[in-house]
Amino acid sequence: MQKVSIKSAVNSLLELQKTGEGATMLGIGPMSSNLLQASFELARDEDFPIMFIASRNQVDMDELGGGYVNGWNQQTFMKAINDIAELTNFNGLSYVCRDHGGPWQRDKERNDHLQEEEAMALGKKSYLADIESGFDLLMIDPTKDPFERGKVVPLEKVISRTVELIEYCEQERKARNLPEIGYEVGTEETNGGLTSTEVYETFVMRLQEELQERDLPMPTFIVGQTGTLVRKTIQAGTFNFNNANDLAEMAKKYSVGLKEHNGDYLDDVSLLEHVPSNITAVNVAPQYGTEETRAYIKLAEVEQRLYEYGIIIEKSSVRDVLLVQAIKSERWRKWMEDDQVNLSVDDIMKDEALSDEILDIAGHYTFNQEEVKEEINRLYQNLAEANINGQRFVIDHIKRPIRDYAEAFNLKGTTSRILKKVHDHK
Repeated sequence: MQKVSIKSAVNSLLELQKTGEGATMLGIGPMSSNLLQASFELARDEDFPIMFIASRNQVDMDELGGGYVNGWNQQTFMKAINDIAELTNFNGLSYVCRDHGGPWQRDKERNDHLQEEEAMALGKKSYLADIESGFDLLMIDPTKDPFERGKVVPLEKVISRTVELIEYCEQERKARNLPEIGYEVGTEETNGGLTSTEVYETFVMRLQEELQERDLPMPTFIVGQTGTLVRKTIQAGTFNFNNANDLAEMAKKYSVGLKEHNGDYLDDVSLLEHVPSNITAVNVAPQYGTEETRAYIKLAEVEQRLYEYGIIIEKSSVRDVLLVQAIKSERWRKWMEDDQVNLSVDDIMKDEALSDEILDIAGHYTFNQEEVKEEINRLYQNLAEANINGQRFVIDHIKRPIRDYAEAFNLKGTTSRILKKVHDHK
């Protein structure tokens, strides 16, 4: 199948919105190889394009600390994607995307309060590895400024950093004679200051002026606040159709697609509102990791019953190991509410209900730990003795919520519709 740039794909979707054939693309946080396989199988069967969105904490250069997802750096991440695409006979459209790239986007850089010059240099180094590895879309997000914590980063500062980073990436891309890549700008974080349509249009207009002056491309996506907010394992926000539609129409004036972040755990009604609101793409990440954790817990329950029935003679410790490692990871703090953010590991260990909640929230952060991988393999082996394919169950379990989104977003057949549009323009 011909390779279509993400910019061309989005332009085609913006045109399809006018004819009632629009769709909302799905950006999937790559929490594991199982999730990649589930995504490719579904996109293959339903004929839709897929985006894998990796944050710097998830996938990054080894010298910058690597990533918690399978220990992937940019090169090994791309290899895994290509290998699994081949395994699943996927030959559709897929896009590898940097989610929240730029300065201070690794937790350590922010916690260390790196000075702007050093943080920008590390952000650029990470982007260069993305570009050389063949990423299709780079999110330029310079708003995680530790020196502006609790305050709004001034708009002009966001614009100047954004332009500097796009200019750097374009220079490095062209120097290597690499194909066109897309850019995503803005942020769902309120400290980015981009909370209203008016401010956002000012941002896009100013950005356009600066980019045109330097002969740089306009972004493919802008990120806008549509009311979504993820806390724990629920959608704690309320999808705002009117705000989303206003932002989408504003973005379309500049031939840019609106991207929604924090789209996890949305109800069916909200999901179905996305296509008529003309949102071009939505990012979903922790929900699919949580679904994989839940699949392992269900398999552990089956394993326990088979053990009690005498069908298998031993059982894994997969649930206990996942539980302890999830709590110790402390990555759940990002998703907690109010004072729970500051709970100690010891406090959680003593509270069974809270421990179970943390497992649900943060189990997926531990999948790459050797102890966890060993117990998952033991689980699979034990279940295989009873003719249960554990990994197949996990992959199919992850597919369920992805399928829900794909159906609501009118994604079936979208790849064919995009390719027809691209062909018509030639």
